[in-house]
Amino acid sequence: MNIVERFINYTRINTTTSREKGAAGIMPSSQGQMELAILLKAELEALGMEEIMLRDSAILTATLPANINKDLPTVSFFAHLDTSAEQTNDTQAKIVQYNGGDIVLNEALDIVLQEADFPEIAQYQGQEIIVTDGTSLLGADDKAAIAAIMHALQVLTNNPDIEHGPVKVAFLPDEEQGLRGAKAFDVESFGADFGYTLDCCGIGEFVHENWNAGNAVVTFTGQSAHPMSAKGKLKNSLLMAHKFIAMLPPGEAPEYTDGREGYYWVKELAGNSAKTVLKMDIRDFTQQGYAQRMTFLQQLADSCQTLWGQGHINIELSDRYENVANSLEGEAGFPIDIAKEAYLRNGIEMKAIPMRGGYDGAVLSQKGLPCPNIFTGAHNFHSIYEYLPVDSLQAASDVVVDVIRITVEKLAK
Repeated sequence: MNIVERFINYTRINTTTSREKGAAGIMPSSQGQMELAILLKAELEALGMEEIMLRDSAILTATLPANINKDLPTVSFFAHLDTSAEQTNDTQAKIVQYNGGDIVLNEALDIVLQEADFPEIAQYQGQEIIVTDGTSLLGADDKAAIAAIMHALQVLTNNPDIEHGPVKVAFLPDEEQGLRGAKAFDVESFGADFGYTLDCCGIGEFVHENWNAGNAVVTFTGQSAHPMSAKGKLKNSLLMAHKFIAMLPPGEAPEYTDGREGYYWVKELAGNSAKTVLKMDIRDFTQQGYAQRMTFLQQLADSCQTLWGQGHINIELSDRYENVANSLEGEAGFPIDIAKEAYLRNGIEMKAIPMRGGYDGAVLSQKGLPCPNIFTGAHNFHSIYEYLPVDSLQAASDVVVDVIRITVEKLAK
């Protein structure tokens, strides 16, 4: 089975994450994720992998033992099973030869991937591109990663002359709703020394820094009263919430920031005059900046408490995940160096980008497994216009193989 056949075969299984079941604590949140995990388990067995374990949560792990007698660290690769909930229809993937201009995804529904809207597609002229019929996501986020990893394992097993140390792989559920699979993953028992996720990004892109991320839940408690006799009695929690929001730093919101600029995201506000709950996301690339933002929110809540009186405001601050860069500083940055060499050997210019979001590698790194992110080659994730150049998918798999080769060359003792 070639890499394209693998990928398209995986897209035929609907693994849309379920936010409702996820909120209820169910994992995997959709049966399709377990169905895909069962298929992958069978394929791993056919490849001769060892220590294959599929858990009830759909977390699937396996090991390719070393084929040389050298003291080597264990390298690992991760992908997630689920696709985003933006679209829930079954995927109808197809391969088109792209010769420039627009791509008609669905003539009957007049759905067109227009070059004017997605100009980066022009760089793939003359290549085959995998697209959908415009009624669903493609699911390259993250089935392109699964295909790239599985194909790399096939290359290694078919070519025993390629020397490698121990290689571990893991496929995780429900990344698309709070990195739930990674949070449940047992890094210690997995036994890898370092790893890479494959998730997001066009060919050449590489992620080794992302947000330090936190949550804030602010509860405003007012005093209800009938408006006919409210004077001096009514304390409107909705207005308290709006005053609190108005005191946040102007311009430090997602819609005003990019690059490495952090923000406060007013994400959800619900309630009435008696009680209102505000939910916020806090993001910053630096540990110092993140700490300052969390301190600011606590001090703002304390000041409001002084102004409004005891019991009218309560704030709960919590950490969600750390910047993966925190785990890749100094000598611990060797996974970045190995990836750079692997990109170079494949004639790919590495474009390191700060990810303005979270990914499984952030949680895994925080648990002690340094884990930057390699491209899958796909574009327009979470959109019906998602597409995957075939050459980029193959390149992602080639990089995985070369990471394994270079690990032997540079880290053997």
